[in-house]
Amino acid sequence: MRRSGMLHYGYQGQRRGSGLSLFVATHAAPPRMIDFGAIDFAAAAARIGAFLGYRLTVCDARPVFATAQRLPEADEVVVLWPHRYLRAELDAGRVDGRSAVCVLTHDPKFDVPVLALALRHPLAYVGAMGSRRTHDERRKRLREASVDPAPLARLASPIELDLGGRTPEEIAVSVAAQIVAGRWGGTGRPLAELAGPIHGRAGPGGQPANVPATPMQSNWSAPLAQRHADCPISGPSK
Repeated sequence: MRRSGMLHYGYQGQRRGSGLSLFVATHAAPPRMIDFGAIDFAAAAARIGAFLGYRLTVCDARPVFATAQRLPEADEVVVLWPHRYLRAELDAGRVDGRSAVCVLTHDPKFDVPVLALALRHPLAYVGAMGSRRTHDERRKRLREASVDPAPLARLASPIELDLGGRTPEEIAVSVAAQIVAGRWGGTGRPLAELAGPIHGRAGPGGQPANVPATPMQSNWSAPLAQRHADCPISGPSK
């Protein structure tokens, strides 16, 4: 049974019987958010991930960083190489199409193997933090790791929407906004520039239900990955 509802049985347990009615409530496990890299931003991401209803795991191969004391809001802190942890979770069926993966390590020996693995699976969100130079080098390394163009195009990098955030908490808000927009087919644009229902559902093919009311006057809300390559990414965590 996939939905909560009434089931009807006979007194002898007949499935199509009558006389006994049961209400069965079904509950889905919370979606997963996995942050690879136990940096300061991971603590902020754990707080906002929990607020959004995710089960938050922080994984880092460096035990000096991956501690419960540094990341008290995380549901789980794991000391393991990122790609090994993700492979085990995929094999166990604990990561699915609702899961979000954020790679924060800024180190190709960690980033590339776990991103190559994540992009080959239909996860809800795969993002990676770093400068534009890091982003370009990362894409080159992923191509060398035989990641095809279509999966590579799903990579949200540089991570987050352009909200102008500076602190880890502000950047966590912009990453969360990008995840929510991807989940529901949002545009990330001001509602004042859109027509239609304010909380409209995604249209056919995942396209946003809201449509532009007028030509966009600015690109402040566009993903950082779509901004001009010469525009710097501000904020200390970049």
